[in-house]
Amino acid sequence: MYAHTVELPLPIDQAIEKLKAALAEAKMGVVSEVDVQAIMKAKINHEIPPYRLLGVCAPGIARRVIEADRDAGALLPCGCCVYETATGVTRIALQDPGVIAATAGNAEITAAMNDAQSHLAGVLAKLRA
Repeated sequence: MYAHTVELPLPIDQAIEKLKAALAEAKMGVVSEVDVQAIMKAKINHEIPPYRLLGVCAPGIARRVIEADRDAGALLPCGCCVYETATGVTRIALQDPGVIAATAGNAEITAAMNDAQSHLAGVLAKLRA
């Protein structure tokens, strides 16, 4: 699988705030946000329900990846999408760091992604609590 998912009984903005708080506790954070709904409307006049893309990163882990292979920075940050599956119910899909490890094929990057996997396990547990 390429993503770890969780559904929260919250509207999208509240779910994102809860995600950010859980990430901060794991020494991770959101480094970028893209409002796909707004882009679709502005660029092609197409309406979709709220949908956000978030770039999730832990600076220490990113440093390890970049120092192991500067081109591997193209795999960062880890992707995350957030969208409502129903009114007041939001799904969060966080990229599985194992995908980056498998793609890179580099022992140092694999070790960093194993650490990222541990951090995300804590984040997911916090969100599910």
